[in-house]
Amino acid sequence: MKRRGLYAVTDHALLANRYLSYVQAALDGGLALLQYRDKSQDASRRLREASALMKLCEPYKAQLLINDDAELAAKLGVGVHLGQTDGPLPAARTLLGREAIIGATCHASLELARQAAAQGASYVAFGRFFESATKPDAAPASLDVLVQARRELKLPICVIGGITVDNAAPLVERGADLLAVVGGLFNADTPQDVTRRARAFNALLGL
Repeated sequence: MKRRGLYAVTDHALLANRYLSYVQAALDGGLALLQYRDKSQDASRRLREASALMKLCEPYKAQLLINDDAELAAKLGVGVHLGQTDGPLPAARTLLGREAIIGATCHASLELARQAAAQGASYVAFGRFFESATKPDAAPASLDVLVQARRELKLPICVIGGITVDNAAPLVERGADLLAVVGGLFNADTPQDVTRRARAFNALLGL
């Protein structure tokens, strides 16, 4: 996987009626990773939408991950991002194989990150760092956890939670490799604005 870059996360409410056009615009701006996040129980729609996103990603060499659903990820041959309540990471690794990207939510806990690293995670994700419409009840994470993680862990470090072009710089300065963004990327008036924002995030990362 690309160890550094913009990591876009889809949101059905935010992307209503403009799903593929806005994802395409984000890809035009340069994505390392795209996470398909849909909490509904409509399995056929999830398969259809994730398949469409996978096809969109292919020409860009961006890699698709599925949020919380290792079975769907296995069906498509892509990676998965696991929260703390989404099943054991070793089981997902067995299902998806050695080469699959598997990310792990670690909230604000270095101990959870250590466990994920020991279990074979491809990256660890900390957050939320700012007020987040996607996860308003998530416990806040401090910048110190990034400094400690950067010092100790060899894995790429992902950050999430209310991240925008205007507030991301301190996260990058303290060791963030992957900026996972929802509203800060997709809450835009036009596809052109999505592309502009994607390029601005990558510029913060020196890409």
